[in-house]
Amino acid sequence: MNMPGLFVTGTDTDVGKTAVAMAIARQLVADGRRVGVYKPVASGLTTAVSDARRLWEAAGEPLTIEQVCPQAFTAPLAPPWAARAEGRSVDERLLREGIEPWRGASDAVIVEGAGGLFSPAGEKSLNVDLARDLGLPLVIVDAARLGAIGRTLMAMTAARAEGLPVAAVVLSHTHPLAGADDDPASERRIAADNALELAARLGSMPVGVLAHAADRVAPDIDWFTLARSVGRRA
Repeated sequence: MNMPGLFVTGTDTDVGKTAVAMAIARQLVADGRRVGVYKPVASGLTTAVSDARRLWEAAGEPLTIEQVCPQAFTAPLAPPWAARAEGRSVDERLLREGIEPWRGASDAVIVEGAGGLFSPAGEKSLNVDLARDLGLPLVIVDAARLGAIGRTLMAMTAARAEGLPVAAVVLSHTHPLAGADDDPASERRIAADNALELAARLGSMPVGVLAHAADRVAPDIDWFTLARSVGRRA
């Protein structure tokens, strides 16, 4: 039986996935839930270790930090390439089984993929394969910059073509936004307009925004209900 959880993925790398995964974890903890956090594989060791620790701390430091990210490689490359640079390979079985310690220790687990939904996680697996095998609905993250509407809708279309449910969309402010609200070409106005346009196009699907350095996605989203929807969505 699949456990409640969410698979946080992005339209690309460096779009704010870790910050969004942390915000979701913090909100669930604040709501009194036991939260697991799992990053199946990571590369760029300094960043990987930092991201794993940030996720672990956001979830209240459950289990051990080693169980957050059991596979990490030094080179800042796609995980299978980073592994090859060390004369190693990504353990495909561990990608899927590394979540098991969280099963009995969590009310819900937040999984953060590596890179975009169709980025390689291992020699044989893309992130889309992991999301499918873990049976978790997606939270699609994009940076709140020009082009976010097209990138997000393409990612959603591709996910649905693969039979994967999308639970929510979050636009992340990966840096402080410049400009004035009344300037239609400013970063601030573009980010706000992107969120409004996606909310209008996606109807009842939650669309949230994570402001730069914020701890919580706005408006509030019932992440636990979405995490429990796995049985109805898978």
